[in-house]
Amino acid sequence: MAASEAGSVAWPGRLLGGGSSVSVIVATAIVVADMVGVGVFTSLGFQVKDIPSGFSILLLWTVGGLVALCGVFSYSELGAMFPRSSGEYNFLSRAYHPAFGFLAGWVSATVGFAAPVALAAMAFGEYAKSVFADVPPMPLAIGVVWLVSLVQLTGVRHSGTFQLISTVLKVALIVAFLIAGAIVGAPQPVSFAPSASDLSRVISAPFAIGLVFVMYSFSGWNAATYIIGEMRNAKQNLPRALLTGTLIVLVIYVALNAVFLHTAPIDRLSGQLDVASISGRYIFGDIGGRIVGAMICSGLISSISAMMWIGPRVMMTMGEDIPALRVFSVRSPSGAPAYAILFQLAVACLLLFTRSFEAVLDFIQFALLFCSFFTVLGVIKLRMTSPELPRPYRAWGYPITPLVFLLVTAFMMYYLLTERPLQSFLGTLIMISGLLIYAVFRKRADAGAVTTSPGRE
Repeated sequence: MAASEAGSVAWPGRLLGGGSSVSVIVATAIVVADMVGVGVFTSLGFQVKDIPSGFSILLLWTVGGLVALCGVFSYSELGAMFPRSSGEYNFLSRAYHPAFGFLAGWVSATVGFAAPVALAAMAFGEYAKSVFADVPPMPLAIGVVWLVSLVQLTGVRHSGTFQLISTVLKVALIVAFLIAGAIVGAPQPVSFAPSASDLSRVISAPFAIGLVFVMYSFSGWNAATYIIGEMRNAKQNLPRALLTGTLIVLVIYVALNAVFLHTAPIDRLSGQLDVASISGRYIFGDIGGRIVGAMICSGLISSISAMMWIGPRVMMTMGEDIPALRVFSVRSPSGAPAYAILFQLAVACLLLFTRSFEAVLDFIQFALLFCSFFTVLGVIKLRMTSPELPRPYRAWGYPITPLVFLLVTAFMMYYLLTERPLQSFLGTLIMISGLLIYAVFRKRADAGAVTTSPGRE
């Protein structure tokens, strides 16, 4: 199927209409905003518990960023080949079969984005206590999700402006924190130069397990693939946005962990969740925790905005292809997929009210990794089976970079299967339910096609 064709094999679709209005800068902002959440501010304490080395910790985060870049190269090739919004739903449909694409779209459209939105919103409510001490977290969490959703409903242009401003503010605050840590913070006796003992740490089990959680912090590097249809000159700008955004986040993550280790003693960080607050208190004194809390809050707004933008595009594109979901493809005069946004808002609020978002996140991790694994594997498959397809961008470092990503992702899936078998099993059930629903929708579509075919009474 040529890259210019629309829809899937199962249902006739259409490319996203309404014009392409997202610039490469806004697309890059979406990538940065979707990646930088609370993970980098909370995971160091558990890493230094088993890896008490400045060099090894920074190498751990660097390796995580390089693996994410390996994924970027593959997704960029697929995105340039098939420039249609919805990420894995589009890619897996083209590389394998529409049923596989629906499986990925089903996970993403139902809880794949709503659960992270709910988690980020609740984190916003908790960290906002440093600014609004008398307001309970839940109203703040609900309020920020509604506020961001209303912005998304105003259309792509306003959403892009809001996304860009909130992401620039996030990065500016982080840079200010880094500068303050380097200048004001009292240096701790930690070395970032390699030593003989670092080799044994790098090849140890704690390093490999730490990489799993570092990769979770890097998740979101593929964010711009969900809005390809709204990007200007997507075949060129998608690779640029993914690469630039991931490189920016890689630098931010390494720098943040360096500042945390530079400003706070390792024994005080070890085993602690709020490492950013601990570092903030060493830099700014007693008000350091409040400063860090405000910084994280501002950053979470841009993260929620990115997920409330890209998540509904999966349901919107599925609605363009699948008659039973047609309502979600309806767009407002300003270009917003209103019903898809409202659907994700409703699911996120439901998860917040039931406090079930953490459990949902636990059992969709395996499904999300599964879909990413086969998406990158699809690059190799298409190189072999369809070498004649136009490839405006070809994955850098092929086949090494896809294989590196596949090996690390396979290890992460193995880790989840062995450490969280029940959650992985539940995630598999969600994917199976997606296949069953696909079969029902396909049967209805075929029946409708027969009923309305020419010559029938």
